Amino acid sequence: MDPYPAWLSPGDNAWQLIAATLVGLMSIPGLVLLYGGLVQRKWVVNTMLMAFAGFALVLVAWVLYEFSMAFGRPLRLGPGVLGHVVGVPRPILDPGSMQGRAHIPLLDGAMPDFRYPKSTLAYFHFAFAAITPLLFLGSVLGRMSFRAWLVFVPLWSGLVYSVNAFLLWGGGWWAHAGALDYSGGYVIHLAAGTTGFTAAAVIGPRLAGDRARPLPNNLPMVAAGAGILWLGWNGFNGGDMYFGGANAAAAVLNTNLSAAVALLTWLLLDMAAGPQRKPTFLGAVNGMITGLVAITPAAGFVNGWGALVTGLVASVVVWLSWNRLNRLGLFRRVDDTLGVFHTHGVAGLTGGLLVGLLADPAMAVYLRPDGSTAVAAAGALYGHPRQLALQAGAAVTVIAWDALLTFAILSVLGRVMALRLPDDVLESGDLGVHDEEAYPGEPVASVPPWAAPPTAMPPPAPPAPAQTAPPAPPDPAPPEPAPPAPPPPAKHAPP
Repeated sequence: MDPYPAWLSPGDNAWQLIAATLVGLMSIPGLVLLYGGLVQRKWVVNTMLMAFAGFALVLVAWVLYEFSMAFGRPLRLGPGVLGHVVGVPRPILDPGSMQGRAHIPLLDGAMPDFRYPKSTLAYFHFAFAAITPLLFLGSVLGRMSFRAWLVFVPLWSGLVYSVNAFLLWGGGWWAHAGALDYSGGYVIHLAAGTTGFTAAAVIGPRLAGDRARPLPNNLPMVAAGAGILWLGWNGFNGGDMYFGGANAAAAVLNTNLSAAVALLTWLLLDMAAGPQRKPTFLGAVNGMITGLVAITPAAGFVNGWGALVTGLVASVVVWLSWNRLNRLGLFRRVDDTLGVFHTHGVAGLTGGLLVGLLADPAMAVYLRPDGSTAVAAAGALYGHPRQLALQAGAAVTVIAWDALLTFAILSVLGRVMALRLPDDVLESGDLGVHDEEAYPGEPVASVPPWAAPPTAMPPPAPPAPAQTAPPAPPDPAPPEPAPPAPPPPAKHAPP
């Protein structure tokens, strides 16, 4: 007996499953902790539950219809580009899909054959599909109806995310044209920034008091979530080559280099030109996320110098967007709770355009049997200026499609249900929505379990004294204090 089909590589299969798990950890618990620590105290439970629910909703939708829409055979909606927009929706729960060899029909021959089953590929890309709505959740926290969220996520994931993924990863129109998105700078982050900003505009702002004082409730919780995001990104970018090869290793190193440079750049900018002229932990987290997002579309296409430049440039651009663009009228009116537009939308767009400049043809993505480069990418600085135009065109498509469909879905939902919680519920937060609190305020909650009085049964009453003599009358004088205990023996004295 043999546990492996002839085409399966245990190493490739193990790496893809590990990478998928790392990406999943970025959502649960990474973003749960990050967002749960950033929001106001009264919204912690709501934030965590919306993230868990969104993660579960996408998985069910993914296996029922979305994976095939993103990576299946094209649904021919018409001539030209209409025939390469989205795949045919169908489930992938049969034995052939679960254990059969993975492949993406429109990429057959354009890349090496996969050496693991379709279930591995499906789970890996599910983790990407699941984190996207969790990212733009950060734009609408503190006022979006939980019921509306449960309906919006599967609709958006099928109609918007699947189209983005098919166009750029599934062999669709932009992939065929040559646009590059190594691991989701456009499909995930630009989409999240666009969708979050649009949804925030449609749903409306938080209560004025909440918006005026948006204090994080737990910075150590933020630190734990941010750390999981940083290291989880090794699976995010390291797995998207689909094989555990040299390009995957380069992508992991580039990812960490860009994050480190962007974090340090943001800190220096805060110290030199920030509102308080001080380094802040939240600024460091913003810089880290900016560097991770910006390198995502470029991770395996640029060399180490390109990763360094990507982190530096993206951090400067997003810092200016965060601290200067926010002063404009439109950005003051639209309440993007956690600034997803900046750290994901602007950072993803910046990174995607930098691919068009910095992609290095010496960075081999796939090799020929003789070791020469079979697949690589070249940007404008390496003699291929058309790549920058392709990157810009793909970005415009994602922005336009995501904004239009997000607006349309929310407009339709708004006719049949409330998108926004009532003001009285917004005042109470978690208690009004879920009847739960992250940090209950009752005094009993602060008593350790071992010190709390018993509640199940009262202790038995002491036995009554024997009735041999009448009790003595009480002594009106207070009892004299007991004499002090003798001092302990000196340490040198024998016991």
